[in-house]
Amino acid sequence: MSGGQKPAAVYTHGHHESVLRSHTWRTAANSAAYLIPHLRPNMRILDLGCGPGTITADLAKLVPQGQVVGLEHAADVLEKARATASQQGVTNIEFQTGDICNLTDIKDGTFDVVHCHQVLQHISDPVKALSEMRRVAKPGGIVAARESDYDAFTWYPDVEGMKEWQQLYHDVATKNGGEPNAGRRLVAWAREAGFDRTQITATASTWCYSTSEEQAWWSGLWADRTISSNFAGTAIGHGLATQEKLEEIAEVWRKWGKQEDGWFVVLHGEIICQV
Repeated sequence: MSGGQKPAAVYTHGHHESVLRSHTWRTAANSAAYLIPHLRPNMRILDLGCGPGTITADLAKLVPQGQVVGLEHAADVLEKARATASQQGVTNIEFQTGDICNLTDIKDGTFDVVHCHQVLQHISDPVKALSEMRRVAKPGGIVAARESDYDAFTWYPDVEGMKEWQQLYHDVATKNGGEPNAGRRLVAWAREAGFDRTQITATASTWCYSTSEEQAWWSGLWADRTISSNFAGTAIGHGLATQEKLEEIAEVWRKWGKQEDGWFVVLHGEIICQV
Protein backbone atom coordinates (compact mmCIF):
# COMPACT_ATOMS: atom_id res chain seq x y z
CA MET A 1 0.00 0.00 0.00
CA SER A 2 1.46 3.36 -0.99
CA GLY A 3 0.63 7.02 -1.23
CA GLY A 4 -1.69 6.91 1.77
CA GLN A 5 -4.14 4.70 -0.08
CA LYS A 6 -6.85 3.20 2.11
CA PRO A 7 -6.89 -0.56 2.55
CA ALA A 8 -9.29 -2.48 0.35
CA ALA A 9 -12.54 -2.81 2.24
CA VAL A 10 -13.63 -6.19 3.55
CA TYR A 11 -17.17 -6.89 4.69
CA THR A 12 -16.60 -6.99 8.44
CA HIS A 13 -19.44 -9.40 9.21
CA GLY A 14 -19.22 -11.80 6.28
CA HIS A 15 -22.27 -14.00 5.67
CA HIS A 16 -22.18 -16.40 8.59
CA GLU A 17 -25.59 -17.68 9.72
CA SER A 18 -25.51 -15.27 12.66
CA VAL A 19 -25.19 -12.35 10.22
CA LEU A 20 -27.95 -13.54 7.90
CA ARG A 21 -30.13 -14.05 10.98
CA SER A 22 -30.06 -10.27 11.33
CA HIS A 23 -30.23 -9.44 7.63
CA THR A 24 -33.29 -11.59 6.94
CA TRP A 25 -35.14 -9.76 9.73
CA ARG A 26 -34.87 -6.50 7.80
CA THR A 27 -37.87 -5.19 5.90
CA ALA A 28 -38.71 -2.00 4.05
CA ALA A 29 -40.84 -1.01 7.06
CA ASN A 30 -38.09 -1.40 9.68
CA SER A 31 -35.11 -0.46 7.51
CA ALA A 32 -36.29 1.90 4.74
CA ALA A 33 -39.32 3.71 6.15
CA TYR A 34 -37.76 7.07 5.27
CA LEU A 35 -37.78 6.06 1.58
CA ILE A 36 -41.30 4.61 1.30
CA PRO A 37 -43.18 7.95 0.94
CA HIS A 38 -41.09 8.74 -2.14
CA LEU A 39 -41.99 5.56 -4.02
CA ARG A 40 -44.46 5.38 -6.90
CA PRO A 41 -46.01 2.19 -8.37
CA ASN A 42 -44.14 2.30 -11.70
CA MET A 43 -40.64 3.13 -10.47
CA ARG A 44 -37.44 1.31 -11.38
CA ILE A 45 -35.31 0.71 -8.28
CA LEU A 46 -31.71 -0.41 -7.89
CA ASP A 47 -31.02 -1.92 -4.46
CA LEU A 48 -27.27 -2.10 -3.86
CA GLY A 49 -25.77 -4.56 -1.41
CA CYS A 50 -29.10 -6.36 -1.27
CA GLY A 51 -27.86 -9.39 0.70
CA PRO A 52 -30.60 -12.00 1.22
CA GLY A 53 -33.12 -9.72 -0.48
CA THR A 54 -35.77 -9.14 2.18
CA ILE A 55 -35.74 -5.36 1.81
CA THR A 56 -35.45 -5.74 -1.98
CA ALA A 57 -38.55 -7.94 -2.18
CA ASP A 58 -40.50 -5.47 -0.05
CA LEU A 59 -39.50 -2.60 -2.32
CA ALA A 60 -40.67 -4.61 -5.34
CA LYS A 61 -44.09 -5.05 -3.72
CA LEU A 62 -44.31 -1.26 -3.34
CA VAL A 63 -43.72 -0.69 -7.07
CA PRO A 64 -46.01 -3.35 -8.61
CA GLN A 65 -45.92 -1.78 -12.07
CA GLY A 66 -42.19 -1.12 -11.78
CA GLN A 67 -39.03 -3.20 -11.62
CA VAL A 68 -36.40 -3.79 -8.93
CA VAL A 69 -32.83 -4.96 -9.42
CA GLY A 70 -30.93 -6.25 -6.40
CA LEU A 71 -27.16 -6.10 -6.73
CA GLU A 72 -24.81 -7.92 -4.37
CA HIS A 73 -21.06 -8.52 -4.39
CA ALA A 74 -21.31 -11.96 -2.74
CA ALA A 75 -22.85 -14.24 -5.35
CA ASP A 76 -23.72 -17.09 -2.95
CA VAL A 77 -26.07 -14.86 -0.93
CA LEU A 78 -28.12 -14.18 -4.06
CA GLU A 79 -29.40 -17.76 -3.93
CA LYS A 80 -31.15 -16.83 -0.70
CA ALA A 81 -32.39 -13.58 -2.25
CA ARG A 82 -33.94 -15.37 -5.22
CA ALA A 83 -35.53 -17.91 -2.89
CA THR A 84 -36.99 -15.09 -0.78
CA ALA A 85 -38.58 -13.43 -3.82
CA SER A 86 -39.92 -16.75 -5.09
CA GLN A 87 -41.42 -17.70 -1.73
CA GLN A 88 -43.17 -14.34 -1.53
CA GLY A 89 -44.44 -14.51 -5.11
CA VAL A 90 -42.55 -11.39 -6.16
CA THR A 91 -41.94 -11.42 -9.91
CA ASN A 92 -40.93 -7.84 -10.78
CA ILE A 93 -37.45 -8.40 -9.40
CA GLU A 94 -34.06 -9.72 -10.49
CA PHE A 95 -30.72 -10.19 -8.77
CA GLN A 96 -27.23 -9.66 -10.11
CA THR A 97 -23.66 -9.63 -8.83
CA GLY A 98 -21.81 -6.33 -8.93
CA ASP A 99 -19.74 -3.70 -7.19
CA ILE A 100 -21.35 -0.54 -5.79
CA CYS A 101 -18.22 1.47 -6.63
CA ASN A 102 -18.04 0.23 -10.21
CA LEU A 103 -21.46 0.11 -11.90
CA THR A 104 -20.00 0.16 -15.40
CA ASP A 105 -22.64 -2.22 -16.76
CA ILE A 106 -25.37 0.29 -15.95
CA LYS A 107 -25.99 3.28 -18.19
CA ASP A 108 -26.36 6.82 -16.90
CA GLY A 109 -29.86 7.77 -15.77
CA THR A 110 -31.31 4.26 -15.64
CA PHE A 111 -33.16 4.11 -12.30
CA ASP A 112 -35.76 6.25 -10.54
CA VAL A 113 -34.40 5.21 -7.13
CA VAL A 114 -30.91 3.99 -6.24
CA HIS A 115 -30.84 2.66 -2.69
CA CYS A 116 -28.39 1.08 -0.28
CA HIS A 117 -28.73 -0.03 3.33
CA GLN A 118 -25.75 -0.63 5.62
CA VAL A 119 -23.28 -0.76 2.73
CA LEU A 120 -21.31 2.51 2.70
CA GLN A 121 -19.91 1.86 6.17
CA HIS A 122 -18.09 -1.21 4.88
CA ILE A 123 -16.33 0.21 1.82
CA SER A 124 -13.15 2.24 1.58
CA ASP A 125 -14.54 4.86 -0.83
CA PRO A 126 -18.16 5.69 0.02
CA VAL A 127 -17.95 8.95 -1.94
CA LYS A 128 -17.17 7.03 -5.12
CA ALA A 129 -20.10 4.73 -4.41
CA LEU A 130 -22.47 7.67 -3.97
CA SER A 131 -21.10 9.23 -7.16
CA GLU A 132 -21.89 6.04 -9.06
CA MET A 133 -25.34 5.92 -7.47
CA ARG A 134 -25.91 9.49 -8.60
CA ARG A 135 -24.76 8.70 -12.13
CA VAL A 136 -27.13 5.77 -12.67
CA ALA A 137 -30.13 7.62 -11.20
CA LYS A 138 -32.45 9.43 -13.58
CA PRO A 139 -32.63 13.23 -13.54
CA GLY A 140 -35.30 14.00 -10.96
CA GLY A 141 -34.70 10.62 -9.33
CA ILE A 142 -33.52 9.71 -5.85
CA VAL A 143 -30.36 8.39 -4.24
CA ALA A 144 -31.13 6.98 -0.79
CA ALA A 145 -28.84 5.58 1.89
CA ARG A 146 -29.22 4.46 5.49
CA GLU A 147 -26.20 3.71 7.67
CA SER A 148 -25.74 2.87 11.32
CA ASP A 149 -23.41 4.78 13.62
CA TYR A 150 -21.65 2.47 16.05
CA ASP A 151 -20.28 5.06 18.47
CA ALA A 152 -23.85 6.29 18.92
CA PHE A 153 -25.21 2.89 19.95
CA THR A 154 -26.57 3.03 23.47
CA TRP A 155 -27.79 0.42 25.92
CA TYR A 156 -28.85 -0.31 29.47
CA PRO A 157 -27.75 -1.66 31.83
CA ASP A 158 -24.08 -0.95 31.26
CA VAL A 159 -22.87 -4.53 31.65
CA GLU A 160 -19.10 -4.60 32.10
CA GLY A 161 -17.41 -5.44 28.81
CA MET A 162 -20.00 -3.95 26.43
CA LYS A 163 -17.92 -0.83 25.84
CA GLU A 164 -14.93 -3.06 25.18
CA TRP A 165 -16.98 -4.81 22.46
CA GLN A 166 -17.93 -1.43 20.98
CA GLN A 167 -14.28 -0.35 20.79
CA LEU A 168 -13.19 -3.69 19.35
CA TYR A 169 -15.85 -3.52 16.66
CA HIS A 170 -14.68 -0.02 15.75
CA ASP A 171 -11.07 -1.21 15.51
CA VAL A 172 -11.94 -4.27 13.39
CA ALA A 173 -14.17 -2.34 11.00
CA THR A 174 -11.57 0.38 10.57
CA LYS A 175 -8.84 -2.19 9.99
CA ASN A 176 -11.06 -3.66 7.24
CA GLY A 177 -11.13 -0.28 5.48
CA GLY A 178 -14.62 0.73 6.59
CA GLU A 179 -16.14 3.56 8.63
CA PRO A 180 -18.34 2.28 11.48
CA ASN A 181 -19.66 5.78 12.20
CA ALA A 182 -21.05 6.21 8.69
CA GLY A 183 -24.46 7.49 9.77
CA ARG A 184 -23.18 10.90 10.83
CA ARG A 185 -21.11 11.30 7.66
CA LEU A 186 -23.78 10.73 5.01
CA VAL A 187 -24.45 14.40 4.29
CA ALA A 188 -20.74 15.16 3.98
CA TRP A 189 -20.17 12.18 1.70
CA ALA A 190 -23.15 13.10 -0.49
CA ARG A 191 -21.81 16.63 -0.90
CA GLU A 192 -18.40 15.25 -1.89
CA ALA A 193 -20.20 13.04 -4.42
CA GLY A 194 -21.60 16.10 -6.17
CA PHE A 195 -24.94 16.78 -4.49
CA ASP A 196 -25.71 20.33 -3.46
CA ARG A 197 -26.76 20.68 0.17
CA THR A 198 -30.21 21.81 -0.95
CA GLN A 199 -30.66 18.45 -2.72
CA ILE A 200 -30.05 16.45 0.46
CA THR A 201 -32.66 15.66 3.10
CA ALA A 202 -31.14 14.08 6.21
CA THR A 203 -33.08 12.17 8.86
CA ALA A 204 -32.40 9.59 11.54
CA SER A 205 -34.18 6.56 12.92
CA THR A 206 -33.50 3.67 15.25
CA TRP A 207 -33.88 0.00 15.92
CA CYS A 208 -34.80 -0.62 19.56
CA TYR A 209 -34.54 -4.00 21.27
CA SER A 210 -36.25 -4.06 24.66
CA THR A 211 -38.54 -7.07 25.12
CA SER A 212 -37.08 -10.26 26.51
CA GLU A 213 -37.52 -11.90 23.09
CA GLU A 214 -35.79 -9.01 21.30
CA GLN A 215 -32.95 -9.00 23.80
CA ALA A 216 -32.42 -12.73 23.45
CA TRP A 217 -32.38 -12.48 19.64
CA TRP A 218 -30.09 -9.43 19.45
CA SER A 219 -27.64 -10.59 22.12
CA GLY A 220 -27.56 -14.12 20.75
CA LEU A 221 -26.70 -13.12 17.21
CA TRP A 222 -23.98 -10.73 18.40
CA ALA A 223 -22.51 -13.38 20.70
CA ASP A 224 -22.38 -15.76 17.75
CA ARG A 225 -20.99 -13.11 15.38
CA THR A 226 -18.22 -12.31 17.84
CA ILE A 227 -16.83 -15.83 17.87
CA SER A 228 -17.99 -17.37 14.59
CA SER A 229 -18.28 -14.78 11.80
CA ASN A 230 -15.60 -13.06 9.72
CA PHE A 231 -15.34 -10.56 12.57
CA ALA A 232 -13.54 -13.15 14.69
CA GLY A 233 -10.99 -14.01 12.02
CA THR A 234 -10.16 -10.37 11.40
CA ALA A 235 -9.90 -9.53 15.10
CA ILE A 236 -7.52 -12.42 15.72
CA GLY A 237 -5.62 -12.06 12.45
CA HIS A 238 -4.80 -8.41 13.08
CA GLY A 239 -3.86 -9.00 16.70
CA LEU A 240 -6.82 -7.00 18.02
CA ALA A 241 -8.14 -9.83 20.19
CA THR A 242 -7.45 -13.43 21.13
CA GLN A 243 -9.96 -16.26 20.86
CA GLU A 244 -10.22 -16.18 24.64
CA LYS A 245 -11.04 -12.47 24.60
CA LEU A 246 -13.71 -13.01 21.94
CA GLU A 247 -15.26 -15.75 24.07
CA GLU A 248 -15.34 -13.33 26.99
CA ILE A 249 -17.06 -10.67 24.90
CA ALA A 250 -19.59 -13.19 23.60
CA GLU A 251 -20.41 -14.04 27.20
CA VAL A 252 -20.83 -10.32 27.94
CA TRP A 253 -23.49 -10.20 25.21
CA ARG A 254 -25.26 -13.23 26.67
CA LYS A 255 -25.21 -11.63 30.12
CA TRP A 256 -26.70 -8.39 28.78
CA GLY A 257 -29.39 -10.39 26.99
CA LYS A 258 -30.62 -11.82 30.28
CA GLN A 259 -31.13 -8.44 31.99
CA GLU A 260 -34.80 -7.92 32.87
CA ASP A 261 -34.56 -4.17 32.24
CA GLY A 262 -32.36 -4.42 29.15
CA TRP A 263 -32.63 -1.87 26.32
CA PHE A 264 -30.48 -1.42 23.22
CA VAL A 265 -30.80 1.27 20.53
CA VAL A 266 -29.09 1.33 17.13
CA LEU A 267 -28.98 4.82 15.61
CA HIS A 268 -29.06 5.25 11.82
CA GLY A 269 -28.41 8.26 9.65
CA GLU A 270 -30.47 8.52 6.45
CA ILE A 271 -30.30 10.64 3.33
CA ILE A 272 -32.63 11.27 0.41
CA CYS A 273 -30.72 13.01 -2.38
CA GLN A 274 -32.60 14.54 -5.33
CA VAL A 275 -30.76 14.07 -8.61
